[in-house]
Amino acid sequence: MDSSTLSVFIFATLAFLILPGPAVLYIVARSVDQGWRAGVVSTLGISFGTLGHILAAALGVSAILMQSATAFAVVKYLGAAYLIWLGIAQLREKTPTGVESDLPKRSLRRLFVDGAVVNLLNPKAALFFFAFLPQFVQPDAGSAAGQMVILGLIFLILALLTDTAWAVAADGARRLLKRRPGLLVAQKRVTASVYLGLGVLTAASSD
Repeated sequence: MDSSTLSVFIFATLAFLILPGPAVLYIVARSVDQGWRAGVVSTLGISFGTLGHILAAALGVSAILMQSATAFAVVKYLGAAYLIWLGIAQLREKTPTGVESDLPKRSLRRLFVDGAVVNLLNPKAALFFFAFLPQFVQPDAGSAAGQMVILGLIFLILALLTDTAWAVAADGARRLLKRRPGLLVAQKRVTASVYLGLGVLTAASSD
């Protein structure tokens, strides 16, 4: 794989990652809710899900998913239902009244699992890697599956860097909100709205 191909791939990947998409919105919501550690752990969970999509694309599973309308619909609605469930659970949590108190927290392990499940159940992510990675595979450079894995890992490393930056930046907004107790309820509602909105958009999106 020549350096020019890799350079174009890295540029295209960064252009895609800089724009805030569903994964970034999810990470920002977690950071605003529980701080940068929660955002970073959610980033790791989402990255674990991304690794699954990369391997699936390399093995051709994503091709099957794209060709089957039923499989696409099942995965899409499962992911949407999970996001909506997260939003409802957020709205049902009690909000503390004191400035020093934190919003009810989920364990870091639970945050990791949530991030992984949300991403693994996102068929758009599977189709993205199936469509994006092969564009940079060179037939005369060895195994196509091996090249896709290498390209996917480069994508994953860049995503970890950019998503972590979003998580840390969002923590600053959380600290501002915590200094204003009257905004704590709004914070929870905004966080829940992100989850619910992502779920509804996922369910309503066309195949």
